Amino acid sequence: MTEMALNRPTQAVRDAVSRALAEDLGPNGDVSAVLIPDREARAVIVARQEGVLAGTACAEEAFRQVDASTRVDWLVRDADRLQPDQRIATIGGRLSSLLTAERTALNFLGHLSGVASQTRKFVDAAAVTGSAGILDTRKTTPGLRELEKAAVRAGGGLNHRMSLSDMVLIKDNHLAAMGITEAVAEARKRWPELKVEIECEALEQVIEAVDAGADVVMLDNMAPEEVARCVEKVEGRCPIEVSGSVSLETVGAYSAAGPDFISIGRLTHSAPSLDLSMEIRVAPDSEGFF
Repeated sequence: MTEMALNRPTQAVRDAVSRALAEDLGPNGDVSAVLIPDREARAVIVARQEGVLAGTACAEEAFRQVDASTRVDWLVRDADRLQPDQRIATIGGRLSSLLTAERTALNFLGHLSGVASQTRKFVDAAAVTGSAGILDTRKTTPGLRELEKAAVRAGGGLNHRMSLSDMVLIKDNHLAAMGITEAVAEARKRWPELKVEIECEALEQVIEAVDAGADVVMLDNMAPEEVARCVEKVEGRCPIEVSGSVSLETVGAYSAAGPDFISIGRLTHSAPSLDLSMEIRVAPDSEGFF
């Protein structure tokens, strides 16, 4: 498990936004926006529901790549909680540029804020009954892993391995070809610098993995009562991770059982997009805002 700082994966942001804009603009560019008179405009991005903000770097990059002269001023930051009708950012620039970048910016901002918001719900629910850290998984959108894992951090979660090369994780399909003790020994010999985690489906496997020197044991699809028994048997000799079909309704019971971590794929693969909108104005309102 890697607890990375809340940061902006810059190259990943640039690459993802570039691909998204190319997909959206197509061969002829924004054929609607070119009809608009060349004039200055202002816009505001507004939250339509409660949530946690993430993805500001992607949204800002979308406006920048369409038109480098566009100005984006954030009123809140990644990881901040949002309320309905709250203004998130003000944007100024050429009207056609704002219209062209709008959907790409909102797609990233809504999706990544959805991941952060989903993560925060699990983090808060787990904290009511225990102290288990909430981990993400590799069940991410292809090509967006760095961005989605940054959004998990914005929601208060922790990152599991970023890729298959980060740590040795021996799961049930690996164990079909070799035993736990053998797998740990072979991993230590080949990659002594990497942590070794063993997926376990029964208490007997947990005991064998700990005795073999595993750095982490993953309890796969166990009930909270089984998790509590494993925690008692391990006696703190290595961290324990819970995995498999944990929901918002059950995460509290799992956290109360005493594991160190709970990994949840739905943080990324099933997070609903946060409802956000961008309102464009070409004349100031009663408060003086364009």
